[in-house]
Amino acid sequence: MYKSITRDIAVTVRPEYLAEKSSPSDGRYVWAYHVRIENHGDSTVQLRSRYWRIIDAQGRTREVRGPGVIDQQPVLGPGQQFEYASGTPLHTPSGIMVGTYQMESATGETFDVAI
Repeated sequence: MYKSITRDIAVTVRPEYLAEKSSPSDGRYVWAYHVRIENHGDSTVQLRSRYWRIIDAQGRTREVRGPGVIDQQPVLGPGQQFEYASGTPLHTPSGIMVGTYQMESATGETFDVAI
């Protein structure tokens, strides 16, 4: 598991290799990632957008940007959490993903949270 905390927003990611959806002989390795976002702060925030940089073991890079996650822009009050799962294929057995969620505070301030 991987965890980061930015401005009292904790993001935990658990990757999982999906052998049944992968085809190593075709250079296709599918990974799921399970994400938990927790608001440890004392004000409400909303996840507005995401940015992922996906890099396989040979250095090939793909970027993903878009509104929300899984067609949602969750609102998290103090002490609340949101969980979701998604996935990505790679051309190599391993790789890394890094990125940010853009959050908006109740006062309209936007800030990035590290993934």
